[in-house]
Amino acid sequence: MDWLFSHFAFVSSPEAWVALVTLVVLEIVLGIDNLIFISILTNKLPKENQAAARRLGIGAALVLRLALLATISFIVQLTTPLFTLFDHGFSWRDLILIAGGLFLVWKATKEIHHSVDPADPKENMMGGAVTMSVGAAIFQILLLDLVFSIDSIITAVGMTDEIAIMFIAVICAVTVMLLAAEPLSRFIAANPTVVMLALGFLLMIGMTLIADGFGFHVPKGYIYAAMGFSAMVEALNMLARRKRARERALREEEA
Repeated sequence: MDWLFSHFAFVSSPEAWVALVTLVVLEIVLGIDNLIFISILTNKLPKENQAAARRLGIGAALVLRLALLATISFIVQLTTPLFTLFDHGFSWRDLILIAGGLFLVWKATKEIHHSVDPADPKENMMGGAVTMSVGAAIFQILLLDLVFSIDSIITAVGMTDEIAIMFIAVICAVTVMLLAAEPLSRFIAANPTVVMLALGFLLMIGMTLIADGFGFHVPKGYIYAAMGFSAMVEALNMLARRKRARERALREEEA
Protein backbone atom coordinates (compact mmCIF):
# COMPACT_ATOMS: atom_id res chain seq x y z
CA MET A 1 0.00 0.00 0.00
CA ASP A 2 2.87 2.39 0.81
CA TRP A 3 4.32 1.62 -2.63
CA LEU A 4 1.00 2.54 -4.26
CA PHE A 5 0.73 5.84 -2.39
CA SER A 6 4.35 6.72 -3.17
CA HIS A 7 3.81 6.25 -6.92
CA PHE A 8 0.47 8.08 -7.07
CA ALA A 9 1.25 10.91 -4.66
CA PHE A 10 1.14 13.27 -7.66
CA VAL A 11 -2.70 13.23 -7.64
CA SER A 12 -2.68 15.96 -5.02
CA SER A 13 -0.35 18.20 -7.05
CA PRO A 14 -1.88 20.64 -9.60
CA GLU A 15 1.52 20.88 -11.35
CA ALA A 16 1.56 17.11 -11.83
CA TRP A 17 -1.93 17.18 -13.41
CA VAL A 18 -0.79 19.90 -15.82
CA ALA A 19 2.24 17.76 -16.70
CA LEU A 20 -0.02 14.73 -17.21
CA VAL A 21 -2.43 16.52 -19.57
CA THR A 22 0.46 18.09 -21.50
CA LEU A 23 2.25 14.77 -21.82
CA VAL A 24 -0.91 12.93 -22.93
CA VAL A 25 -1.47 15.51 -25.70
CA LEU A 26 2.19 15.36 -26.71
CA GLU A 27 2.21 11.55 -26.80
CA ILE A 28 -0.93 11.54 -28.95
CA VAL A 29 0.66 14.00 -31.39
CA LEU A 30 3.86 11.95 -31.50
CA GLY A 31 1.75 8.86 -32.19
CA ILE A 32 0.37 10.35 -35.43
CA ASP A 33 3.54 9.36 -37.31
CA ASN A 34 3.27 5.79 -36.08
CA LEU A 35 -0.44 5.61 -36.90
CA ILE A 36 -0.04 6.91 -40.48
CA PHE A 37 2.60 4.28 -41.18
CA ILE A 38 0.50 1.47 -39.69
CA SER A 39 -2.61 2.58 -41.62
CA ILE A 40 -0.82 2.75 -44.97
CA LEU A 41 1.01 -0.54 -44.51
CA THR A 42 -1.98 -2.58 -43.30
CA ASN A 43 -4.14 -1.31 -46.18
CA LYS A 44 -1.90 -3.41 -48.46
CA LEU A 45 -2.99 -6.62 -46.75
CA PRO A 46 -5.99 -8.79 -47.64
CA LYS A 47 -9.11 -7.13 -46.26
CA GLU A 48 -9.80 -9.89 -43.74
CA ASN A 49 -6.35 -9.42 -42.16
CA GLN A 50 -6.19 -5.61 -42.02
CA ALA A 51 -8.00 -4.96 -38.73
CA ALA A 52 -6.12 -7.71 -36.88
CA ALA A 53 -2.77 -6.45 -38.19
CA ARG A 54 -3.59 -2.90 -37.09
CA ARG A 55 -4.57 -4.05 -33.60
CA LEU A 56 -1.44 -6.17 -33.35
CA GLY A 57 0.78 -3.31 -34.55
CA ILE A 58 -0.72 -0.79 -32.11
CA GLY A 59 -0.72 -3.37 -29.30
CA ALA A 60 2.97 -3.96 -29.96
CA ALA A 61 3.54 -0.20 -29.73
CA LEU A 62 1.91 -0.18 -26.28
CA VAL A 63 3.94 -3.19 -25.08
CA LEU A 64 7.19 -1.65 -26.34
CA ARG A 65 6.50 1.69 -24.69
CA LEU A 66 5.58 0.12 -21.36
CA ALA A 67 8.59 -2.22 -21.52
CA LEU A 68 10.87 0.75 -22.21
CA LEU A 69 9.33 2.65 -19.30
CA ALA A 70 10.08 -0.34 -17.06
CA THR A 71 13.76 0.03 -18.01
CA ILE A 72 13.80 3.81 -17.68
CA SER A 73 17.35 3.97 -16.36
CA PHE A 74 18.54 2.11 -19.45
CA ILE A 75 16.58 4.41 -21.77
CA VAL A 76 18.17 7.49 -20.22
CA GLN A 77 21.61 6.02 -20.95
CA LEU A 78 20.72 5.79 -24.64
CA THR A 79 21.43 9.52 -24.90
CA THR A 80 25.04 9.09 -23.73
CA PRO A 81 27.45 9.72 -26.66
CA LEU A 82 29.27 6.63 -27.94
CA PHE A 83 31.59 8.35 -30.40
CA THR A 84 32.14 11.76 -31.98
CA LEU A 85 31.97 12.43 -35.71
CA PHE A 86 31.79 15.81 -37.45
CA ASP A 87 31.88 17.49 -34.01
CA HIS A 88 28.70 15.66 -32.98
CA GLY A 89 28.54 13.01 -30.29
CA PHE A 90 26.45 10.09 -31.57
CA SER A 91 24.45 8.13 -28.99
CA TRP A 92 22.42 4.93 -29.37
CA ARG A 93 19.31 7.13 -29.65
CA ASP A 94 20.87 9.04 -32.54
CA LEU A 95 21.82 5.83 -34.36
CA ILE A 96 18.32 4.38 -33.87
CA LEU A 97 16.68 7.58 -35.15
CA ILE A 98 18.97 7.65 -38.21
CA ALA A 99 18.26 3.98 -38.99
CA GLY A 100 14.51 4.49 -38.53
CA GLY A 101 14.57 7.64 -40.67
CA LEU A 102 16.43 5.86 -43.47
CA PHE A 103 13.92 3.01 -43.33
CA LEU A 104 10.99 5.45 -43.56
CA VAL A 105 12.57 7.33 -46.49
CA TRP A 106 13.26 4.04 -48.29
CA LYS A 107 9.78 2.68 -47.64
CA ALA A 108 7.94 5.87 -48.63
CA THR A 109 10.09 6.32 -51.77
CA LYS A 110 9.48 2.70 -52.77
CA GLU A 111 5.70 3.04 -52.37
CA ILE A 112 5.61 6.35 -54.27
CA HIS A 113 7.55 4.68 -57.10
CA HIS A 114 5.08 1.78 -57.18
CA SER A 115 2.18 4.24 -57.25
CA VAL A 116 3.36 6.50 -60.08
CA ASP A 117 5.11 3.99 -62.36
CA PRO A 118 2.49 2.23 -64.51
CA ALA A 119 5.11 -0.23 -65.78
CA ASP A 120 5.93 -1.42 -62.26
CA PRO A 121 4.42 -4.90 -61.90
CA LYS A 122 4.54 -4.80 -58.11
CA GLU A 123 1.61 -3.90 -55.91
CA ASN A 124 1.05 -0.18 -55.41
CA MET A 125 -0.68 1.81 -52.69
CA MET A 126 -3.56 2.79 -54.95
CA GLY A 127 -4.82 -0.75 -55.43
CA GLY A 128 -4.01 -3.87 -57.37
CA ALA A 129 -2.99 -7.34 -56.29
CA VAL A 130 -1.88 -7.71 -52.70
CA THR A 131 1.71 -8.93 -52.44
CA MET A 132 2.62 -8.23 -48.82
CA SER A 133 2.20 -10.97 -46.25
CA VAL A 134 0.85 -10.34 -42.77
CA GLY A 135 4.20 -11.38 -41.30
CA ALA A 136 6.13 -8.89 -43.46
CA ALA A 137 3.74 -6.08 -42.52
CA ILE A 138 3.97 -6.85 -38.79
CA PHE A 139 7.77 -7.02 -38.97
CA GLN A 140 7.97 -3.57 -40.59
CA ILE A 141 5.45 -2.15 -38.11
CA LEU A 142 7.49 -3.51 -35.19
CA LEU A 143 10.66 -1.89 -36.55
CA LEU A 144 9.02 1.53 -36.69
CA ASP A 145 7.24 0.93 -33.38
CA LEU A 146 10.66 0.55 -31.77
CA VAL A 147 11.98 3.80 -33.27
CA PHE A 148 8.87 5.83 -32.39
CA SER A 149 8.64 4.24 -28.93
CA ILE A 150 12.18 5.21 -27.97
CA ASP A 151 11.64 8.77 -29.17
CA SER A 152 8.31 8.91 -27.32
CA ILE A 153 9.72 7.64 -24.01
CA ILE A 154 12.76 9.91 -24.11
CA THR A 155 10.36 12.83 -24.66
CA ALA A 156 8.32 11.70 -21.66
CA VAL A 157 11.44 11.43 -19.48
CA GLY A 158 12.34 15.00 -20.40
CA MET A 159 8.95 16.29 -19.24
CA THR A 160 8.41 14.63 -15.85
CA ASP A 161 10.10 12.51 -13.21
CA GLU A 162 6.88 10.74 -12.20
CA ILE A 163 6.88 7.23 -13.66
CA ALA A 164 3.11 6.88 -13.01
CA ILE A 165 2.42 9.98 -15.15
CA MET A 166 4.49 8.48 -17.98
CA PHE A 167 2.59 5.18 -17.81
CA ILE A 168 -0.82 6.91 -17.83
CA ALA A 169 0.17 9.20 -20.72
CA VAL A 170 1.45 6.30 -22.83
CA ILE A 171 -1.65 4.18 -22.19
CA CYS A 172 -3.97 7.10 -23.05
CA ALA A 173 -2.05 7.91 -26.24
CA VAL A 174 -2.01 4.32 -27.50
CA THR A 175 -5.72 3.96 -26.67
CA VAL A 176 -6.45 6.99 -28.87
CA MET A 177 -4.30 5.42 -31.62
CA LEU A 178 -6.32 2.22 -31.35
CA LEU A 179 -9.64 4.10 -31.64
CA ALA A 180 -8.43 6.24 -34.55
CA ALA A 181 -6.77 3.43 -36.55
CA GLU A 182 -9.90 2.05 -38.25
CA PRO A 183 -11.43 5.40 -39.33
CA LEU A 184 -8.05 6.66 -40.57
CA SER A 185 -7.37 3.47 -42.54
CA ARG A 186 -10.85 3.57 -44.14
CA PHE A 187 -10.37 7.24 -45.04
CA ILE A 188 -6.96 6.56 -46.62
CA ALA A 189 -8.31 3.56 -48.56
CA ALA A 190 -11.28 5.57 -49.86
CA ASN A 191 -9.19 8.56 -50.98
CA PRO A 192 -6.21 7.57 -53.18
CA THR A 193 -4.79 11.10 -53.31
CA VAL A 194 -4.55 11.09 -49.52
CA VAL A 195 -2.24 8.06 -49.81
CA MET A 196 0.30 10.13 -51.73
CA LEU A 197 -0.02 12.95 -49.20
CA ALA A 198 0.53 10.49 -46.33
CA LEU A 199 3.58 9.04 -48.09
CA GLY A 200 4.90 12.60 -48.40
CA PHE A 201 4.39 12.98 -44.65
CA LEU A 202 6.38 9.80 -44.05
CA LEU A 203 9.20 11.13 -46.24
CA MET A 204 9.29 14.35 -44.23
CA ILE A 205 9.16 12.48 -40.92
CA GLY A 206 11.98 10.19 -42.05
CA MET A 207 14.16 13.16 -42.99
CA THR A 208 13.50 14.87 -39.66
CA LEU A 209 14.45 11.67 -37.80
CA ILE A 210 17.72 11.54 -39.74
CA ALA A 211 18.37 15.25 -39.08
CA ASP A 212 17.62 14.75 -35.37
CA GLY A 213 20.06 11.84 -35.27
CA PHE A 214 22.77 14.09 -36.71
CA GLY A 215 22.07 16.78 -34.10
CA PHE A 216 19.91 19.11 -36.21
CA HIS A 217 16.70 19.27 -34.21
CA VAL A 218 13.62 20.38 -36.14
CA PRO A 219 10.87 21.64 -33.78
CA LYS A 220 7.88 19.30 -33.90
CA GLY A 221 5.55 22.30 -34.14
CA TYR A 222 6.94 23.17 -37.58
CA ILE A 223 6.49 19.60 -38.80
CA TYR A 224 2.91 19.24 -37.66
CA ALA A 225 2.01 22.74 -38.84
CA ALA A 226 3.23 21.80 -42.33
CA MET A 227 1.29 18.52 -42.17
CA GLY A 228 -1.83 20.33 -40.99
CA PHE A 229 -1.59 22.93 -43.78
CA SER A 230 -1.10 20.21 -46.42
CA ALA A 231 -4.06 18.27 -45.04
CA MET A 232 -6.21 21.41 -45.18
CA VAL A 233 -5.28 22.02 -48.83
CA GLU A 234 -6.07 18.39 -49.67
CA ALA A 235 -9.44 18.70 -47.89
CA LEU A 236 -10.27 21.73 -50.07
CA ASN A 237 -9.25 19.74 -53.17
CA MET A 238 -11.53 16.88 -52.10
CA LEU A 239 -14.46 19.28 -51.64
CA ALA A 240 -13.78 20.79 -55.07
CA ARG A 241 -13.66 17.34 -56.69
CA ARG A 242 -16.96 16.33 -55.07
CA LYS A 243 -18.60 19.56 -56.24
CA ARG A 244 -17.41 18.95 -59.81
CA ALA A 245 -18.65 15.34 -59.63
CA ARG A 246 -22.11 16.50 -58.47
CA GLU A 247 -22.30 19.12 -61.23
CA ARG A 248 -21.26 16.53 -63.82
CA ALA A 249 -23.91 14.10 -62.54
CA LEU A 250 -26.60 16.84 -62.77
CA ARG A 251 -25.61 17.69 -66.35
CA GLU A 252 -25.78 14.00 -67.32
CA GLU A 253 -29.27 13.71 -65.77
CA GLU A 254 -30.48 16.82 -67.63
CA ALA A 255 -29.03 15.51 -70.87
